[in-house]
Amino acid sequence: MRAFEGLRVLDATQGVAGPHCGMLLAQHGADVVKLEPLGGDWGRALGQRYGDHSAYELAVNRGKRSIAVDLKHDYGLAIAKDLASKADVVLESFRPGVMARFGLDYASVREKNPKVVYLSVTGYGQEGPYNTRPVTDSVIQAYSGWMSVNKDKDGLPQRISIIAIDVMTGLYAFQAVAPALYLRSRTGEGQYLDISLAGSAAAFLTGKMIEFHKEGAEPMVLGAPVGTFQTADGFINMNARRDAHFSALCDLIGQQGWKDDPRYNTPAARIQHEADLMAAIRPAMATKTSAEWLHILEKHDILAAKVNDFGDVFADPQVQAINQIAWVEQAGIGQIPVPQIPGQAKIDPDGALAQTPGLGQHTDKILAELGYRKERIAALRGSEAVR
Repeated sequence: MRAFEGLRVLDATQGVAGPHCGMLLAQHGADVVKLEPLGGDWGRALGQRYGDHSAYELAVNRGKRSIAVDLKHDYGLAIAKDLASKADVVLESFRPGVMARFGLDYASVREKNPKVVYLSVTGYGQEGPYNTRPVTDSVIQAYSGWMSVNKDKDGLPQRISIIAIDVMTGLYAFQAVAPALYLRSRTGEGQYLDISLAGSAAAFLTGKMIEFHKEGAEPMVLGAPVGTFQTADGFINMNARRDAHFSALCDLIGQQGWKDDPRYNTPAARIQHEADLMAAIRPAMATKTSAEWLHILEKHDILAAKVNDFGDVFADPQVQAINQIAWVEQAGIGQIPVPQIPGQAKIDPDGALAQTPGLGQHTDKILAELGYRKERIAALRGSEAVR
């Protein structure tokens, strides 16, 4: 049995952050109905398309059912309100004020459904001077200070080339919904949850913010030598910041004199002279292959790993030994890799929770569950209220 079996969720979010929260609820057993516009969640077109899907959309909508409705159509809006009135959880990601115009905001839904847990996901939150600004993950990476601690060798702030803040916002959203449901089980009352990408990024960067406040300057490195080094056939990442590890590394690369060098003989000194130390180590690291270095470094307990691409990850013996990647036959697409979610039961590649729905795939079934007959459903399709 999964924790949220029997729970009904109306997921009216789009993109990555909100849908990620909905996917986690589905994987824990909730019946998550994905409410999409007739043209589909814009996340379906995020990057390369595979039929109805994109890679990110596949990742964050597994285990849901999809119904496509036009909220600007009276009949479509009535369907959405009906679903909201029966939901234990409502998720939405419209700009502040939009759901109120539809009569689907928390206050409106709560009138008929007082126990509802209602979560809104936006860029900056429901209040403040930026509350209606549209954002992307990269915009929030810039706004939050994230890019300021991720600079290239020329000092140019860089974005991380994955949708990191959206994904973590989905995690924060899920961790907000779960205790809200637990509290409801004790008090019988629902609640409203305001989650933002900006707030999630700030929470994630707490340590760096404290460091910046105390240092009043560029955040310091945590230790040295720590970083990525080119080898004879690729790259490895190595962490030899501890005295014992640094001493062993000095022996391995023929630099025993560094152990007594005042520039390098303490952790603080190595941090102060980090740039010079890293540059001095690089030529030695280029003399052996990644596999050779990993074999040598492991013998001395020096932390290191080869810089893998995802093909390397799929083939890795550790990954395979613990079945970390499930290979799922996604309808209409073929086989895709789906990593296991930490702490959950292993994915059943043939189960419904492994599948991502096509646009409006379950429209007729969901309407039938609401009491609509076949003739009425056909009429709704004819009126373009649903798809």
